[in-house]
Amino acid sequence: MKAFCPFLRTVGLSMVIAFSLYTMSCQRIREVATISATPAYPAGQGFDLAGSDERAIAIADTVMARMGGYQNWQNTRYLAWSFFRGQYQIWDKYTGDFHWEQDSLVANYNLLTRTGKAYKSGKEITDTPGGQELLEKMYPVWVNNSWWLIMPFKLKDSGVTLTYRGLGTTFENEPADILQMTFKDVGVTPENRYEIRVLRSSGLVHEWSYFAKADDPQPTFRRRWSDYAQHGNILLASDRSDPTKPARITDIAVRQTVPVGIMDSPVPVQKLKSSL
Repeated sequence: MKAFCPFLRTVGLSMVIAFSLYTMSCQRIREVATISATPAYPAGQGFDLAGSDERAIAIADTVMARMGGYQNWQNTRYLAWSFFRGQYQIWDKYTGDFHWEQDSLVANYNLLTRTGKAYKSGKEITDTPGGQELLEKMYPVWVNNSWWLIMPFKLKDSGVTLTYRGLGTTFENEPADILQMTFKDVGVTPENRYEIRVLRSSGLVHEWSYFAKADDPQPTFRRRWSDYAQHGNILLASDRSDPTKPARITDIAVRQTVPVGIMDSPVPVQKLKSSL
């Protein structure tokens, strides 16, 4: 898993970012979240239970509960969001279908079969060199772009080792528990490391730090993970800024159904809104 993929530069997927302020108080977060009385968050098959520690796992369980709970996350079907430089995508968690678009380019891809079709200005280009290159990048694009949206739901995924690094503070000097995520033979970039700051007052992820190599002494970046809002039965956050660089995930939507044909559309689609 990777927060900033070098391959994105080769296909012109560099960031265009917009400013966002942290607007939801911890009290508001507690009001909109669906919190399970007893969090049930089974680890993914291959989660490094032996290498992880109990305190980190307990905090991950709390995060999942505050985000809406494991069952609500499992039941969520479609996620849509705009990513940097005009990328818009819709992901069907049930089937693995992934609709991606940027400007006049469209890819309709299946993450399970690793196959799909590519279009430019509504014309199919699947069998052209450009079309094949685009489709080959769809799985890494999904890994990267979805990680920026749903990382707090993946703290106990397969291949993850989760450890507790102690008490720290946020940019705003609020107390936060620091979790470390490392990876074993999983994802596109298993050499990465993350430090996740979970705000003690809310039990939600509030900041994250990305290390390109697990043994790097300093992170490549440290950013906010804030401005939570209710989408369907789960919470998702949009603010990814740091003190000097604003960044925001926009057009976030959660749906159980989508209009017929939208996942196979050869042209850019109308952006979805979350179901009420």
